[in-house]
Amino acid sequence: MTTETTPTPVAADSVLSGRHRPGGPAVKPFRRRLGPWLYLAPLLLFIGVFKVWPTVWGVYLSFFHVRPYLGNEYVGTANYAKLFSDPDLRSAVVHTLFDAVFAVSGSIFVGFWLAVLLQGPARHVRILRTAVFLPTVIAMVAAAELWTTLLYPSPYGSVNSLLGKAGIGPEPFFNSPHSALASVILMQIWKNAPYDMVIFVAGLASIDREMYEACQLDGATRWQRLRFVTLPSLRPITTIVLVLGIIRGLRVFTEIWVSTNGGPAGSSESVVTFLYRQFSQNNDTGYAAAIGTALLVVTMVLTCLMLLWRRRKDI
Repeated sequence: MTTETTPTPVAADSVLSGRHRPGGPAVKPFRRRLGPWLYLAPLLLFIGVFKVWPTVWGVYLSFFHVRPYLGNEYVGTANYAKLFSDPDLRSAVVHTLFDAVFAVSGSIFVGFWLAVLLQGPARHVRILRTAVFLPTVIAMVAAAELWTTLLYPSPYGSVNSLLGKAGIGPEPFFNSPHSALASVILMQIWKNAPYDMVIFVAGLASIDREMYEACQLDGATRWQRLRFVTLPSLRPITTIVLVLGIIRGLRVFTEIWVSTNGGPAGSSESVVTFLYRQFSQNNDTGYAAAIGTALLVVTMVLTCLMLLWRRRKDI
């Protein structure tokens, strides 16, 4: 005599979802969702500890008069009110804006034409691109020291010796209030233009070659192909380069601090060097935190406005 075992009916949705037995297929989707976050956890922890938390703590300190070992004194928005009445900070803001406008526009201009001249898969072109890109991989401290040596203000400086042979100079460069900031801007263009070049080269490589062929068949000149095909196609790339340049220009610090230390007579003082001076030399941590918070807000607002403007242009 055989006994037939009737299987227990299981709901279709339970089978599909894997809830009919513990540790079933439902666990696998959960693990798939959790897996990437586990891989990202060390990076997220690093960003949280060294980026997010210092930013939050800086915003918090901006409302206090920081007194080490004596306890912080709450001052409300007094540090932010000081921002609008400090003439030295206003001067630093003007220098920063001047630097950002000319350094960013110069870097984009030079980077674009380098990309136009050095695009293509040929081996010698790749070698030239690598050579041109070298300034970008040099640490900014080393680059600033190099330019300080090259632009040494005596007749025996490298650049001044060449200018002397042409009957010019010697020029003071970093040692003059009239040329210090311009010398820093020139150094920034030399350092950052190759980085912009690489981004533009990637953008040029993504343009459909058939568009150029169609323009050539229609008798378009090189300038017309550049104006009506290349430039419109590079608008998204240009937006990226411009946003990165604005962020880079507003937080300029190392090149100025190493080459001029904000001088002479404050002629090259930027917002970040002024902030650092308030913190390290004047021991006014709360005011420095307020400057940093304001700079963060301005940078975020300008970035969002740039992206919003680009999105509306694309519609």
